[in-house]
Amino acid sequence: MTKATVSLQAINDVKEFVNIVMRYEFDIDLVSGRYAIDAKSIMGIFSLDLSKPIQLNAHTEDADDFLKEIDKFIVK
Repeated sequence: MTKATVSLQAINDVKEFVNIVMRYEFDIDLVSGRYAIDAKSIMGIFSLDLSKPIQLNAHTEDADDFLKEIDKFIVK
């Protein structure tokens, strides 16, 4: 599993993020507090508290290309 912390501040950020995530076959979850949702669900993402960074869990060992694509959302 590959983990990262992401920040999705605006509606357009969420739309762009989901469009990227949808291109990948492996499961990707977003975890905020005790809630875990499918990162491919735009409605699920909007149910989270987007004012704080969110934990991303990608269920793959080969996430290099994915992480490059979402680099602008990763909290460094």
